[in-house]
Amino acid sequence: MNFSKTLITTALSSLISVSAFAADYTFKIQSSDPSGDKNFQVQQEWADRVEAMTGGRLEIKLLPVGSVVKHTETLGAIKMGILDGQLTATGYFSGQDPAFGLIGNTVGAWSDTRQLLQYMNYGGGNELMTELYAPYGVKFVGASTTGVESFVSKVPVDGVDDLKGLKLRAPEGLVQKVFAAAGAAPVNLPGSEVFTALSKGVIDAADYTVFSTNQKAGMNDIAQHPVQPGFHSLPLIDVSVSQKKWDQLPEDIQQILTVSVRDFAKDITTQLRIADQKAVKEAQANPEITIHDWSAEERKKFREIARGQWQEMSNESPNAKKVYESVTGYLEVNGLL
Repeated sequence: MNFSKTLITTALSSLISVSAFAADYTFKIQSSDPSGDKNFQVQQEWADRVEAMTGGRLEIKLLPVGSVVKHTETLGAIKMGILDGQLTATGYFSGQDPAFGLIGNTVGAWSDTRQLLQYMNYGGGNELMTELYAPYGVKFVGASTTGVESFVSKVPVDGVDDLKGLKLRAPEGLVQKVFAAAGAAPVNLPGSEVFTALSKGVIDAADYTVFSTNQKAGMNDIAQHPVQPGFHSLPLIDVSVSQKKWDQLPEDIQQILTVSVRDFAKDITTQLRIADQKAVKEAQANPEITIHDWSAEERKKFREIARGQWQEMSNESPNAKKVYESVTGYLEVNGLL
């Protein structure tokens, strides 16, 4: 009898122990980065911090790119309840509304991560994203970015004139349009195919990602004329979740999530900047790699070409017009144009 009571007591204690540590809320969030990238590793650190800050009440199950749906389909997957959230580049949804492409990567607009984050957090960007995502049943939690991307090239590219006829990889939407307007010949390839396409001569250059990631992947070994800092791309990365699941969270967890994303943005941009500085020194030690840095005059030429494309894209939807007016208004007021 005593033995049976002991077994029952032990079993009940185990159940209580498990339930005490089980999360009250679980969010399944898909990233747009592969698990091996530094980006994903920093994102996982953020997810772990959120769980610790909420005392284990909120668990974020972070999934690498393509785990459940394609990187361009996460917005719809949240709306359908297949995913609970996304940590992704906003520009991937330009096919659903050009506004996402315009705000997701206003090519040539930002020369520093602080400029973009200041616009988002204090210049109206967050409010605009909240409005854009509302029809999809998605709650915009906060903005992040990576860094001003490097430009990968097998041939020297020292200014706008060198882009003419250049066969390069660029994501669809505004980025492709700007490069085409500059005289380049952009092609749409997924990131996973960039290395192979460069090595086989399918393309001669690529808009890909930050310098440290390119260096680690061996991009600079086959495309030995990188442009650093890049002159073109600073993508908006957003953390967004299901509005329905957000509404179920207690207010204190909502506040923790909001503040945690601001901290995450500072964390990832700082870590990637440090990694880039280290990778640049590593590349400079290789006599076969030549790093190119565009002059202020050439950067200004590229931005003027980009501005024309911003305006054209603003005519493609009412939301795109809102983005154009918001971003250009902010740039003008802050003397960034």
